Amino acid sequence: MVRKAIPAAVLVLIVAIASSPSRAGTKTIARCGAGFLEDVNGYRVLHVKGTPYEMGYQQGALLKDDIRENVRFLFEEKGKEMKVELAGLKLLDPKRVIAGIAARQKKLIPGRFFEEMRGVADGAGMDVQDVITANFIPEMFHCSGFAISGSATKGGTLYHGRILDYGCDWRLQDHAVLTIAEPDGHIPFVNVTYAGFVGSVTGMNAKKISIGEMGGKGLGHWDGVPMAFLMRMVLEEANTLDEAIAVFRDHPRTCEYYFVVADGKTGQGVGMEASWDAFHVVKMGESNEKLPSAVKDAVLLSAGDRYKELVRRVQAGHGTFDAESALHLMDRPVAMKSNLHSVLFETTSGRMWVANATKEGRPAAEQPYHAFIFPELLKHQADSSAPALPAPPSSTPPQASPRRAAQAGATPASTVR
Repeated sequence: MVRKAIPAAVLVLIVAIASSPSRAGTKTIARCGAGFLEDVNGYRVLHVKGTPYEMGYQQGALLKDDIRENVRFLFEEKGKEMKVELAGLKLLDPKRVIAGIAARQKKLIPGRFFEEMRGVADGAGMDVQDVITANFIPEMFHCSGFAISGSATKGGTLYHGRILDYGCDWRLQDHAVLTIAEPDGHIPFVNVTYAGFVGSVTGMNAKKISIGEMGGKGLGHWDGVPMAFLMRMVLEEANTLDEAIAVFRDHPRTCEYYFVVADGKTGQGVGMEASWDAFHVVKMGESNEKLPSAVKDAVLLSAGDRYKELVRRVQAGHGTFDAESALHLMDRPVAMKSNLHSVLFETTSGRMWVANATKEGRPAAEQPYHAFIFPELLKHQADSSAPALPAPPSSTPPQASPRRAAQAGATPASTVR
């Protein structure tokens, strides 16, 4: 673990230091078909493999209690505090509003993601609509970021980090999980996420493409592919930086979002504005109206005084940054208090470090980091002596799904937490 904390609310392209994770602290918790859940030095790592439905079912069965509680709290407790404004009207039922948005966007989203959400619901014994609605919550939130490499760093190393600022009071950190996904016909990837979610806000794939997002305004523009599913498409489909950019360019988009994407093969990174009515790419060393302070071999995305401070720090340390000093770029006041998770990618090698907010709501910036090596995690195998849950049906038509069987009175699969 790295003891130096990363502060919040910034998306960063950064490379890390820390000791390599050890298999000595790895234990398989349970298995489900080709998937399994393990504890790696105190952090839950979920492995899912196969078709979209199979991957969803594996997650649903292995994280059943977490998914149920996560969804329950989001809508039955936290959701009651939300007031969503739509078309000038303040609506007091966000669950209904988000469900309507999801239905509106369904025709634009690859069907495989709905199959995966159906699998999650079936594996957890839940109503699929509840799972779908929960998966569209990221559309309601918004964060910031930067990228440095080349002449800005020692040895030209590319640094990619991700600071998620959603708010610790949503208790998502209680259900944090690192997902290693191996989808049939697509690129394997790691997703830094929470139980029950199939989209991504922070991830890296086996082709050395890493990505994170930051949000802006524009709520109400829903006729596009939600941010979290566009990012999931990048993880599954992008072999290069250009292919990652094309995912955003070539699909209809929703609210005002900005993205940072890094390519560990070339050492390059870009910032993107990808909103319903705008698409712009900012390369390292470039500036535009919203990012007026260009810094060589850097892309810096943040807002207001935080942006100014981030620029000042990068300029002051230009050419000297290593992993340790790059961590300090995210110190307060660039950081914010609502830091849900902080992730540091060394995209070239697949090394990564993850920290989460505490159950009490202390930000991830103040917590220790868990170190992983993505290529090594891909090689992990489940312990055959670990408990085995019923495997997902290999091909389950909707009318015969386990969820419907449960509704008919069948006993749902056992829970692993």
